[in-house]
Amino acid sequence: MRAAVLDAPGAPEALHTATVPTPSPILSEVLVRVVAAGINPIDAKTRAGRGACGAITAWPATLGYDFSGVVVEAPYEGHPFPVGTEVFGMTPTPRTPGTYAEYAVVPSLSLARKPTSLSHVEAAGVPLAALTAWGLVVETALAHANQRILIHAGSGGVGHFAVQFAAYFGAHVIATGSPRNLDWLRELGAAEVVDHTAVRFEEAIADVDVVIDLIGNVQDDTGTRSLEVLRPGGLLIEVPTGGWTGFREAASARGIRSTGYKVIPDGSALATIARLLDSGAVRVFVDRVFDLEDAADAHRELEKGHTRGKIVLRVSDD
Repeated sequence: MRAAVLDAPGAPEALHTATVPTPSPILSEVLVRVVAAGINPIDAKTRAGRGACGAITAWPATLGYDFSGVVVEAPYEGHPFPVGTEVFGMTPTPRTPGTYAEYAVVPSLSLARKPTSLSHVEAAGVPLAALTAWGLVVETALAHANQRILIHAGSGGVGHFAVQFAAYFGAHVIATGSPRNLDWLRELGAAEVVDHTAVRFEEAIADVDVVIDLIGNVQDDTGTRSLEVLRPGGLLIEVPTGGWTGFREAASARGIRSTGYKVIPDGSALATIARLLDSGAVRVFVDRVFDLEDAADAHRELEKGHTRGKIVLRVSDD
């Protein structure tokens, strides 16, 4: 099968197209023909030698977690996702080959039926970002009416879902973003927006119950400054791995609760998200689409840091 592979960690141009063996499913795994694959920041970090690179045991490696496609092999006749079913979900990359490829093996519990209202390209932009946002907003922040939630980088892949989920559950959403995204963030459900290029957010807002920090201290000490806006006993959720190693101690010293977060590839939660997408209550925004052969260009675009929503690879025809 065709795949965009990595022979060793490196710059975006290290990604190239090659012919590799089609993976074989075992036990309850499903073999999916990938139509489209989502691009995520963890992919770029792994490609560069960080992220999940340490878990790669053989080269060349195929990256990619997100996908939308069609089941071509199911574990048994009565399986919930029989052959021919349009599905989307996540793979446990790099423990199995990723989704920058024509086929991928996927655990049954990480699958859901593709939303009928979405194309495969749109659906491929959903799983990792939306499941991360769901875990942050619904399962960790316990979003509810009148709760004040600040979301940094609200226009990104995870951020644009987090804004929508928090607003859906009745929270008062405050989102930071660049000038071109402020009106869009309001459309997504943000009650307040802060232009991070013109305003110090800690000078504009206060008494926040939860901060969902998708940036960390790698940019203008966003994490540390977030402590200034949280109420005593509030909650800081720090998402980027290694973005601020001392956040727990810093939060504790101020009487603020804190936690990190890692996405859980839960097919049941993804099925709930699919219903929200089909109802129109939530939407996915795909900023750019690249062909599989242009995976390196997709990574270059992602690393510019200006993506609104998601970048997706088109792997094959519907």
